[in-house]
Amino acid sequence: MGLLFVLGLCPILWLIVALTLLKWPTWKAACGSMIVAFLLALFVWKLPVMETSTAALEGFLMALWPIVVVIVAAVFTYNLTVRTGAMELIKQMMTSVTSDKRLLVLLVAWCFGGFMEGMAGFGTAIAIPAGMLVGLGFPALFSCLVCLIANGVPTPFGSIGIPTVTLANLVGLENTYLSFTETLQLAPFMILCPFLIVMVAGKGVKALKGIWPIVLMSGVAFVLPQIAIAYFVGAELAVVVGSVCSMAVTILMSLKKKPDPAYQMDIQKGASLTLKKALVAWSPFICIFILLLSTSKLLPPVNSYLSQFASNVIVYSGENPNTLTFTWINTAGVWIFLSAIIGGLIQKANWNDFKTVFIATLKQMTPTILTMCFVLACAKIMAYSGMISSISEFAILVTGAFYPFIAPWLGALGCFVTGSGTSSGVLFGAVQMNAAEALHLNPYWIVALNSLGVGAGKMLSPQSIAIALSAVDGNGQDSKLLSMILPYGAAFLIIMSILAYVGTLFFGQL
Repeated sequence: MGLLFVLGLCPILWLIVALTLLKWPTWKAACGSMIVAFLLALFVWKLPVMETSTAALEGFLMALWPIVVVIVAAVFTYNLTVRTGAMELIKQMMTSVTSDKRLLVLLVAWCFGGFMEGMAGFGTAIAIPAGMLVGLGFPALFSCLVCLIANGVPTPFGSIGIPTVTLANLVGLENTYLSFTETLQLAPFMILCPFLIVMVAGKGVKALKGIWPIVLMSGVAFVLPQIAIAYFVGAELAVVVGSVCSMAVTILMSLKKKPDPAYQMDIQKGASLTLKKALVAWSPFICIFILLLSTSKLLPPVNSYLSQFASNVIVYSGENPNTLTFTWINTAGVWIFLSAIIGGLIQKANWNDFKTVFIATLKQMTPTILTMCFVLACAKIMAYSGMISSISEFAILVTGAFYPFIAPWLGALGCFVTGSGTSSGVLFGAVQMNAAEALHLNPYWIVALNSLGVGAGKMLSPQSIAIALSAVDGNGQDSKLLSMILPYGAAFLIIMSILAYVGTLFFGQL
């Protein structure tokens, strides 16, 4: 069993070696992992060539629709708002609220960063807020640090909920309840993050003086709507709605707060913004919100009608195959693309703008698309061949009832290595599911612990650090930034493990 455990881990171990030691691009490392899994499935687990090939094909198809469609649509929407100039107006709105540097950092890193994670993800929620803070006069490494802290816990719901939706589909759990469980587990850390951000901005606990009610409400206004949306709608809009509510509450409370002279910054005021300009700038995101909400399970007649436009396909040729469902209309990617087009037209984008941005987005996202395909193919081969079962059986044998304590570490490891909450769920989601079944624990609680760990792994990931530094022209300072963020990520992971174990005693029992 120990030998099978080590061999079963080889595709993941290869990924770690290729990314950290060989410094390969993520897509190339993921391709290597798929090949390693393919060979192990053939020669160790004795899965026939046809079954192994169709397992990989199922992974490719699952990656392309709906994951890749959502990824491309989300980043296309963001890139289009940049081209039309709308993103500059949105940035201006964020930075015209207050001259108190503590509240500015909270607004930009936490509220706006959370919104960018929910809408686009894939590094945009680190790079854009960090660049904005440097533009306002904050130090480069400080800007990277607060954005890394802010970006961790919203990651499981990034890019219109792709990490959680993918995880739910992969292990066969219901989207809304898994999203709800994840949000409950993440809630304490989402309350904590705004406090940490302000304390870092003001260099200590004293920075909370006079503004702690705003900081508290910034976290609460994020968490409560996210819990409600996760429970009733699902992962897709959870962080989007939470971040918008947090932004609104933080802005309203900040406008009433007189800046503390000790923390006041000299902010250059831009041209005054009208309501019309604001609505035009936010129009693609408003459309996304309306379309996703109006086609969700909150409106059963619409949801049921659109759900009929779907195809069910069995791809894997072996025993106990999964049925893939391709929903052609009522899927997030379609609605995001439509919203981008509507919003772009409102913002006076022309045909050339749409074409140029779409081609540029495809080129920009090609490595990510390849990574998703290879990682999903690798995961499917590992699942169908029995590799995942071998890993789970050994992990359960060694840890026993203490397995929930290490469950977040797997999620953190997957995200640390790949830089992606989605990839972490794909790599370890089935392991968590098998463990839950073997230990007779609530599968929703145990699988959600993988996403809990993602919140810590995202902060520490070399990819996240590289993205942050590239946005502030701080290349070459990776080790220094890692040493700054390491205490926060490590503390989060330890607290998450304790919460996971204690929480399992109360909420994880069947």
